[in-house]
Amino acid sequence: MNLKFFGKPFPRLAVVVFSLTLSACASSYEVVSPSQLAEKPPAYNLGPGDKVKVTVFGEQSVNGEYLVGTDGTIALPLIGNVVAGGQTVASLQGKIVDRLHGDYLLDPRVSVEVLNYRPFFILGEIQKAGSYPYVDSLTVSQAVASAGGYTYRANSSVAFIRRNGEGDEKAYRLGDKPIWVLPGDTIRIGERYF
Repeated sequence: MNLKFFGKPFPRLAVVVFSLTLSACASSYEVVSPSQLAEKPPAYNLGPGDKVKVTVFGEQSVNGEYLVGTDGTIALPLIGNVVAGGQTVASLQGKIVDRLHGDYLLDPRVSVEVLNYRPFFILGEIQKAGSYPYVDSLTVSQAVASAGGYTYRANSSVAFIRRNGEGDEKAYRLGDKPIWVLPGDTIRIGERYF
């Protein structure tokens, strides 16, 4: 028995092949469980491309703005290179205090703040794909909004994120809990099929 498609005979085999093709297009993926999502944004770790402001009270020669280099270090006067990559702001502050203590200052008081974060990247079914400046406590929903919103083809219930430094992207269901974005992350919004 043949099915009719626009008034023409349509063999059953073609229906099966068409169905298999559609199911292959809608590839399966494992979604990160809501229980694995953090309630608060994770602590930010510095990395190449970040710009920090270092202030050492009473020692003007060290004060300034420093870019974290590709090797993950910042070069400070008096104490040389300090590893910033992978450090939180507080831990970098502690490293600078340790290096200044004793040899240069008796009681160093240091302040470190992030001036410019690495950008995040968003692509797929959004209005304006590209790189965008990161802001503190950014969520996927806010990232999509900064890229002009979804296209009419977008699957707005799932986002795929490749974390900076990781090889594989993971799927996150949107709407359950906030999905935090970190600097350097790549967000991909897929296409819905029906």
